[in-house]
Amino acid sequence: MSSKIEQDCKQKMETTIALLQREMGGIRTGRASSGLLDTISADYYGTMTPLKMMATISTPEPRTIVIQPWDVSAMQAIEKAISASDLGLTPQNDGKVIRLNLPPPTEERRKEMGKMVRKIGEENKVALRNVRRESMDSGKKSLKNKEISEDEEKRIEAHIQKLTDEYVAKVDSIVAHKEKEIMEN
Repeated sequence: MSSKIEQDCKQKMETTIALLQREMGGIRTGRASSGLLDTISADYYGTMTPLKMMATISTPEPRTIVIQPWDVSAMQAIEKAISASDLGLTPQNDGKVIRLNLPPPTEERRKEMGKMVRKIGEENKVALRNVRRESMDSGKKSLKNKEISEDEEKRIEAHIQKLTDEYVAKVDSIVAHKEKEIMEN
């Protein structure tokens, strides 16, 4: 029973970290990244379809994203979706590919993004602490139902706290890395 509680806790924490990394990938830095377009979908024959399912997305240069649609008739829809997004980028269509040039962000914009990254990090730490609380409650419930001993419950609590500390450190590391990336030119 105790290892199931610990495994569930670890799995939920891993999921939180994976979601954080995905969210951080969508935050615009000074560098071009295909992850910026992960949240954008275009109207493709009446269905909202993610760009990565409609085209090859590459970053041939540090400040350029190239989108090469598999179906040329989808270019207008892709352009429209990018223009309507909150990325603030202007697509340039040459008939075969769509180019997105990323201007370097201003110092003020970098600071705003840094604050946003820290806020997202804090939200994920709260999520980790909620997982810890749920797991601790499961341990207490198991003790109350006499499924585990008091010593086992204390061991579970110590292990869950150790896991929480590890994952909070991972969040801090991811946030620090993203902040460093944002502040680079």
